[in-house]
Amino acid sequence: MKNDRIDLCAYSHGRAIKIDIRPMTLEDIEEVAEIDQLSFANPWPQSSYRYELTSNPMSRLWVAEVGKLSGNFRLVGMIVVWLIEDEAHIATIAVHPDFRRKGIGRSLLAYALRESICVGARYAMLEVRKSNQEAQELYLKFGFEVVNRRARYYRDNNEDALLMNLNNLDYTKFELFLYEKHQDPREGDDIVFRPI
Repeated sequence: MKNDRIDLCAYSHGRAIKIDIRPMTLEDIEEVAEIDQLSFANPWPQSSYRYELTSNPMSRLWVAEVGKLSGNFRLVGMIVVWLIEDEAHIATIAVHPDFRRKGIGRSLLAYALRESICVGARYAMLEVRKSNQEAQELYLKFGFEVVNRRARYYRDNNEDALLMNLNNLDYTKFELFLYEKHQDPREGDDIVFRPI
């Protein structure tokens, strides 16, 4: 990968908040599993993250932390990508409920796709619940398209999954997603990401 981490600065309510995206470590698993449990009906167990970190050579895992520029970081998001030949499969992505709609999920996805290009990915794919409109809106902004439906894919309620693909990954496009202005419509809060 080109970079091990990226530091961004978001300005929220006039305060500077540091956003750090870095590779996941074994020490992160407990917090990552907590975010997973808060986000999904069928969360991955901690052993799955341990396996992805230590035994799956196709897996790339990143986390997002937020904190004041003086320190005091909190892990608030994660993403797992499987690199299969020239395809980046988004296995899971989640942001802690207290930190959603602030551009963190978008930044994680943009960073992971950008880094996947650096190791040969040309395409990306993912599955998303048919009812998860918020996630679908994010993926559509990136250029993902619904290409198929997997009937009764989710075991907790037999909900269908939409299979979404993104062809011709574009490094520059994902770089722009990392640094563009984002507005939280619930709070009218402009959040501007800048490299630091």
